[in-house]
Amino acid sequence: MKKSFVFLALASLAGTFGSAFAADIVGNAKAAENKISMCIGCHGIPGYKASFPEVYQVPMLGGQAPQYIESALRAYQKGERKNPTMRGIAVSLSDQDIADLAAYYAQQK
Repeated sequence: MKKSFVFLALASLAGTFGSAFAADIVGNAKAAENKISMCIGCHGIPGYKASFPEVYQVPMLGGQAPQYIESALRAYQKGERKNPTMRGIAVSLSDQDIADLAAYYAQQK
């Protein structure tokens, strides 16, 4: 009984610290300037259409809400959004990278 209580207490603390850490991440638009090179090849061209895996209109990211960009990138990481190119890019991003990119594109017009 005592061991399970200690385990539950430690698990609870780990969850609390993990949540606090994730909540402390703040996007830095300036830092993203060194991270956008992988984005601008498609998302920086007005009217660009990609042809892999099928032809589709590539959305412009400038001016999007940061929460939308973060949510989309996390969905690509998890495979909830289906695009092999975006999944490959998204899985390489850290939580800080995602926050920085979201901050950068949110301030663009």
